[in-house]
Amino acid sequence: MESMLNKLKSTVTKVTADVTSAVMGNPVTREFDVGRHIASGGNGLAWKIFNGTKKSTKQEVAVFVFDKKQIDKYQKFEKDQIIDSLKRGVQQLTRLRHPRLLTVQHPLEESRDCLAFCTEPVCASLANVLGNWENLPSTGSPDIKDYKLYDVETKYGLLQVSEGLSFLHSSVKMVHGNLTPENIILNKTGAWKIMGFDFCIPSTNPSEQEPKFPCKEWDPNLPSLCLPNPEYLAPEYILSVSCETASDMYSLGAVVYAVFNKGKPIFEVNKQDIYKSFSRQLDQLSRLGSSSLQNIPEEVREHVKLLLNVTPTVRPDADQMTKIPFFDDVGAVTLQYFDSLFQRDNLQKSQFFKGLPKVLPKLPKRVIVQRILPCLTSEFVNPDMVPFVLPNVLLIAEECTKEEYVKLILPELSPVFKQQEPIQASNMILLIFLQKMDLLLTKTPPDEIKNSVLPMVYRALEAPSIQIQELCLNIIPTFANLIDYPSMKNSLIPRIKNACLQTSSLAVRVNSLVCLGKILEYMDKWFVLDDILPFLQQIPSKEPAVLMGILGIYKCTFTHKKLGITKEQLAGKVLPHLIPLSIENNLNFNQFNSFISVIKEMLHRLEMEHKTKLEQLHIMQEQQKSLDITNQMNASEETKIPNAGSQIDKVFNNIGADLLTGGGSDSKENGVQNTQKRASLTLEEKQKLAKEQEQAQKLKSQQPLKPQTHTPVVPIKQTKDLTETLMDNMSSLTSLSVSTPQISASTSFSSVPSMGMGMAFSNTVDNTKRSLTNGLNASMGFPTSAFSLPASANQHLFSGPGTPAAAHMTLGTPSGLPNLHTRRASAGMSQQTPHRPTDMSALDSLFGPQKPKVSMNQLSQQKPNQWLNQFAPAQVSPGTGSSVMGTQLSMAGQPAFGLQGNPFFNPQNFAQPTNMTSSSSASNDLKDLFGLMRTNFLSEANL
Repeated sequence: MESMLNKLKSTVTKVTADVTSAVMGNPVTREFDVGRHIASGGNGLAWKIFNGTKKSTKQEVAVFVFDKKQIDKYQKFEKDQIIDSLKRGVQQLTRLRHPRLLTVQHPLEESRDCLAFCTEPVCASLANVLGNWENLPSTGSPDIKDYKLYDVETKYGLLQVSEGLSFLHSSVKMVHGNLTPENIILNKTGAWKIMGFDFCIPSTNPSEQEPKFPCKEWDPNLPSLCLPNPEYLAPEYILSVSCETASDMYSLGAVVYAVFNKGKPIFEVNKQDIYKSFSRQLDQLSRLGSSSLQNIPEEVREHVKLLLNVTPTVRPDADQMTKIPFFDDVGAVTLQYFDSLFQRDNLQKSQFFKGLPKVLPKLPKRVIVQRILPCLTSEFVNPDMVPFVLPNVLLIAEECTKEEYVKLILPELSPVFKQQEPIQASNMILLIFLQKMDLLLTKTPPDEIKNSVLPMVYRALEAPSIQIQELCLNIIPTFANLIDYPSMKNSLIPRIKNACLQTSSLAVRVNSLVCLGKILEYMDKWFVLDDILPFLQQIPSKEPAVLMGILGIYKCTFTHKKLGITKEQLAGKVLPHLIPLSIENNLNFNQFNSFISVIKEMLHRLEMEHKTKLEQLHIMQEQQKSLDITNQMNASEETKIPNAGSQIDKVFNNIGADLLTGGGSDSKENGVQNTQKRASLTLEEKQKLAKEQEQAQKLKSQQPLKPQTHTPVVPIKQTKDLTETLMDNMSSLTSLSVSTPQISASTSFSSVPSMGMGMAFSNTVDNTKRSLTNGLNASMGFPTSAFSLPASANQHLFSGPGTPAAAHMTLGTPSGLPNLHTRRASAGMSQQTPHRPTDMSALDSLFGPQKPKVSMNQLSQQKPNQWLNQFAPAQVSPGTGSSVMGTQLSMAGQPAFGLQGNPFFNPQNFAQPTNMTSSSSASNDLKDLFGLMRTNFLSEANL
């Protein structure tokens, strides 16, 4: 790779050096920039041909340079002869002006190192094209090496040379004297031009007389550049030292032969023995047969044989050659007409351009691009001819590549896009461009489309010609996919809408609707819904064609997969617009059915979509309700009391707290449950709950109660005679019931409601016979609405001696029973007084050990005070009593067991015991009494 780059670099450097050395210092370089070496031409291919541009106008030219180093081997006088011959040829060419002669744009300039002059742009010499690459760069020109002559090019080229010779012979009265492939130049457009007038021979006679052309004898001692090419010279030059116009016709025949034989001349001449070679050539020409001319086309073969005839008078002249049938080819005639186009008037040109599209497909692309296209584009300066030329140019553009189109055609079309005068020509130009719009949008760069092509389309939509508007509206859908979306949305669609609303032509209005319907697929959905559909309601016309166009747009939008119409649009705008249109009187039966069919489809979809939406909403609502119910059930189950046993446990575990808070545990638990069940709480409920939590927190912060340990006393079983004891105790009870109760102040029961029977125990009971228990284990409990007890583990309803027992127990009774609580309890409890221990000695005698029997006589003998003291109310001594939850319970002045007003313990029933026949019967009665109390207690507890 590196070696290839180095080789390329050295080649470029060498070529640049050659150009610099060849042209440096020549006055031509002051006005022209010399470019790449592209070809060679002239006698002996001595002239190097370079690309060049004029500095002032940037016009393209060809620079012919003769490097004097080529003749360094010659002596000075020979050099001078060569330079004089070259100068003479260029000077003669500069003086002659004809389309078939190479045009000189800058005369010959000489410097110390070279000769140089400038001509029209050149492609190559005919010798280069035929394979003679002498004096070309070592790499050669790829354009020349790949250059192949088409038949039409050959025909028309030979015709051009014939016309050139006709001009020289008839008008100039001159013999060229060296017509060879080296002196025939192909310009940039492919035209064949004559140069190399180094050995031309003008006529010596006046123009009105028969021309006479003097001829010089062949001098083999002269340098080769000072002599014509003998291989193309007529025999009379050498053999008879004479020449005439027929001598150039022989040279033309030799050129024709070489063209069809890949550059090989008909005879090879030995320049050292020129006379002998021509003598032999003369014999061969006299016996020239068809076999020698087999490569020449048959239709021109006889004419070539005549041109190569040894007798000059037999040879056809130049005018005759231009009229032979061989040159009547359509392509050659077309090219010939283009060359003479400047001589035609507009009418002739218009007729020619109209028939040109039929000829162009028969011509090779290179010929069209190189020869015909430049001639066509040159006519754009004539506004009247543009409508006739433009179709041919666009036809050629279809065969060109995008690069060729951008380079060769688009620069010429840019001014035509903007042409608006004359109006008639402008309208025709718009029509032609619209018909080829797909071609323009495909090959034109995006920037040029936006700047030149689309403005022309917009101008067509706004044109006053209805025909142009209709054509434009019909053509737009064919190239809508090539228009960028912003241009379509902001420029094209508004103009189509204006054309529909403002026109007075029904055809334009209908075509506008049809055009919109066809290009809907290239638009955005929301643009259609927000811009196109509302526009339909603005159309004032009610003709059936317009109404069907409106219906078509609605239907296309409704059924298109990408677009569609929302149910809100259907219900709010589309259907309210379509339904009134469907009953227009102008509609026929089929048109009405079309309207109704579309309306039904829209209603059906509207129904289905809205039903689906409502069903989904319904399902979501049902699911939400189900979730809410499930959550409520879960919350209810979490706060629900599991079973009755746990309720009883909760009652006994919280019984002390219920007594202290003074509220029924039933109402409290119900309040908590209700609070948990409700999804939201009122402000009052929240405040109440906060207070309960605060109170519970205070209870938790208090020091826990420590149960008092005691040593149970082993009961001593003794037989007791209850006769006298019962009488004494009954008397004591009677005295207690009639005495005035004095209740010590206590806050223990201030908040406890009166709920039935109250019992209090503070004295010891004989464990042998009188100790009773509740018969319930620690885990059991009663409903809080039944009764409340102080909080103490493993409590007994009837405690033995020394056992911290319940100081007070409230049993719930049915609502029908009277309240048996002491009437003054509430008043006595409101006072804060020190607690005193209760003396329950009266009950000690009832439940204590058996005392000796005392007869009534003994009682009567006692002092009154002593007798009364036995039945006096128990006094509370300091330091005694029961402590419940840190609070002293004072029972002074309170009847034992709190039985005042109780039907089971009415003192009147025991004032005068009558049926006490024996101690066993009394004991049995007492047992029955307490058994009844226990039964009632347990039954109420179960309730």
